[in-house]
Amino acid sequence: MKLATFNINNINRRLPNLLGWLAEAKPDVACLQELKAADGEFPVAAIDKAGYGAAWRGQRTWNGVAILARDAEPVVTRTALPGDPGDAQSRYIEAAVNGVLVASLYLPNGNPRPGPKFDYKLAWLQRLASHAAELGQSGVPVALAGDYNVVPTDLDIYPTRSWDNDALLAPESRAAFRRLLAQGFVDAIRAAHPAEPMFTYWDYKRGRWLRDAGLRLDHILLSSDLAGRLVDAGVDRACRGLEGASDHAPAWAVLRDATRSGRRPSPSMRGEGSRLSRRPP
Repeated sequence: MKLATFNINNINRRLPNLLGWLAEAKPDVACLQELKAADGEFPVAAIDKAGYGAAWRGQRTWNGVAILARDAEPVVTRTALPGDPGDAQSRYIEAAVNGVLVASLYLPNGNPRPGPKFDYKLAWLQRLASHAAELGQSGVPVALAGDYNVVPTDLDIYPTRSWDNDALLAPESRAAFRRLLAQGFVDAIRAAHPAEPMFTYWDYKRGRWLRDAGLRLDHILLSSDLAGRLVDAGVDRACRGLEGASDHAPAWAVLRDATRSGRRPSPSMRGEGSRLSRRPP
């Protein structure tokens, strides 16, 4: 299985880029973030024509998440991160695909810091850790893929001091990311490339793409049993250099097939959520 995550930064505006990448990279599962489209604006016909089933939770402005499955339909288990029933931001969707429970997530940016937006980011990370702990104890393979809006270490950013006060690098943000790893999840990109920056994001401003002034914000965290199946991982950097590109590039991980004895997520596992959209049968 090839699992990928891609902050598409407006799915309809970048649809040609997305479809080109799907045709070339052929991920079996693609987690998307920043759809910037309401539920009814999701380009389901084009995704279907490309050979992918889809589940999504749309939202205009900066949010919206989706899970695409090649030649399959994601079996949705949750359309919201538990822990705050009043949270209306579309930042989390979860589905079973080919024996793996996959989450597509888009963490809050958290700026300015300090302030309510940073408080929301930390609370969201705590909710994610609590839910991830439950998933880790469920006995099913789990992948938490998406734009975490966290730069885990200094290796994950170009040499600079200009981001030192940013919420992406805040000690609290980094500590929350480390707590996820301490719960048994494995950072697929870092496991495959322990000493390389592996940037996934280059801001549009100040020529950062041309200068390779990047950050690693997009991560694929694998439960320990799934991490044992990791073959390779990487970043499709070339996508960032295309005309009309997102400011993110896709990150991906390749996993060996499960053994016959491997447990599969149950399609009956359904959590609470709202505004579920799914590709018509």
